[in-house]
Amino acid sequence: MKRTIATLVLGAAVAMAANANAAEHTIEMLNKGEKGAMVFQPDFVKAEIGDTIRFVPTDKGHNAESIKGMLPVGFEPFKGKFGKEVILTVDRQGIYGVKCTPHYAMGMVALIEVGEGGSAQQAAAVKHPGKAGKTFAELFGLVAASN
Repeated sequence: MKRTIATLVLGAAVAMAANANAAEHTIEMLNKGEKGAMVFQPDFVKAEIGDTIRFVPTDKGHNAESIKGMLPVGFEPFKGKFGKEVILTVDRQGIYGVKCTPHYAMGMVALIEVGEGGSAQQAAAVKHPGKAGKTFAELFGLVAASN
């Protein structure tokens, strides 16, 4: 019994220490940013498992939504409401592709790499409308450079 309690206490301490090291990354949803109109800023985040990604609607009319084929296996797709903050805790290694639904074709996309980006090839193969494809090509260049 004492051994079981000690094991539980040790496990809880390890879990708390892991969460204490987790970082929070903020991505703003903007009408105009450093890279032009209708952007996530920053549009690329290198994160670690357990980190939190906070999408902040700095300007109105934006949301954050996952892109089919651009999430690690087992991570649930998400779709934020317009003008509302979206908070993700990334709990799987891989690539997370995010779009603003009404501004997707204008290139309002973001890429989050968690760990070593294990799903990068699969995610890079996803087709995108309009300027989003060009933006993702640039962002996948950052993934390659970060590894």
